[in-house]
Amino acid sequence: MLHIKIIDIKKNKIKTSEAEEFIKSSSYGASIIFNGTVRNINEDKEVVGMTYDTHDELVLKSFEEIYNEATEKLKITSKSVFIEHIKGYVGLGETSVIIAVACKHRDQAYALSRYIIEEIKKSLLYGKKNTIKMNKVSG
Repeated sequence: MLHIKIIDIKKNKIKTSEAEEFIKSSSYGASIIFNGTVRNINEDKEVVGMTYDTHDELVLKSFEEIYNEATEKLKITSKSVFIEHIKGYVGLGETSVIIAVACKHRDQAYALSRYIIEEIKKSLLYGKKNTIKMNKVSG
């Protein structure tokens, strides 16, 4: 089971509760929810936010390909996967991506969750711009 979506931050927000509801099943013994958030430092610069630009169809296709590759490489056939990524400006500490997985066993859930986020980071099918904090100089 797969749910993939790009969320336009101007219209909606990523909701952990929706991810939890999607993966919930008595068929699975393990579930993991990963929230990727905007951190305050990137490449030694203070960050106050991040803007994500996407070509939605390409990103969604890549999410589906990652799901299929995970099935093939990890040999996990019984699973539920929820992936949503933000489009637009995300402030410090806010969620930019959520990945929720449920599998029969915990080792499968950990491996699947890790595989998905690492492949998303590698694919770079979205533009990512840091908003850097600028110090004012009084004079």
